[in-house]
Amino acid sequence: MTASQTPTDWRVPDHRVEAFGPRVHDHVLVIPVINEGDRIRAQLLRTQAANLPVDVVVADGGSTDGSLEAGFVRSAGVRAVLTKTGPGRLSAQLRMAYAWCLGEGYQGIVTIDGNGKDNVEAVADFVALLKDGCDYVQGSRYRRGGVAENTPLERTVGNRLIHAPMLSLAGGHWLTDTTNGFRGYSARLLTDPRVAPFRDVFMNYELLFYLTVRSGRLGYRVQETPVRRSYPRGEAVPTKISGTGAKAALLAQTIRAALGLYNP
Repeated sequence: MTASQTPTDWRVPDHRVEAFGPRVHDHVLVIPVINEGDRIRAQLLRTQAANLPVDVVVADGGSTDGSLEAGFVRSAGVRAVLTKTGPGRLSAQLRMAYAWCLGEGYQGIVTIDGNGKDNVEAVADFVALLKDGCDYVQGSRYRRGGVAENTPLERTVGNRLIHAPMLSLAGGHWLTDTTNGFRGYSARLLTDPRVAPFRDVFMNYELLFYLTVRSGRLGYRVQETPVRRSYPRGEAVPTKISGTGAKAALLAQTIRAALGLYNP
């Protein structure tokens, strides 16, 4: 793929779409998820109750636990469920959802994990910053006003001492919570051919790290905003990243993003 990437050659994984209504807002909340059970159901209900200025789209990686049954998600105010049937993990889910949302005419996209750790009410802050002209908004539990609740020590050390400094230096903007998937992007950033996010190189977690670095390098307006991220006490950590191999792969993806190896 070259820097002249256009919608006609965007690489998007095979997927199916269940749409339950028309576009209402100019901004959209994308929730990537796979088999989160009651956590995603409770999160969708909290999102609906918060009356946020966004449409809601679920980017399903292929859940088999029945949590995204059509009747429930429709009643919870979800506009569409996109289910990935092609290869790839989180980055593939995001490419699928972002391409669909841009095709629907949204001006900005906010992403929040579907495991219930984040305060959905903060989505309104992301939308306000995007409307104010920001292109990449990073949520941070460590910024003043943010809350890090029961964060595992390993996560704190890796983020604060390795991940955030590395991507901050590479991108030219000091950020404190670059492993956090609570983010916002403008349509102009995602459609810039110098960014070209719709490529098959983004299959795992690379896209998150790449966009952090690339947006800063290209001079886009970057802003961090405080959020709350709460891990359950006395329970297993809700995560899809476990084991030495997965953590080593994550570090390798971070280094490649910092070195510009994903640039088009």
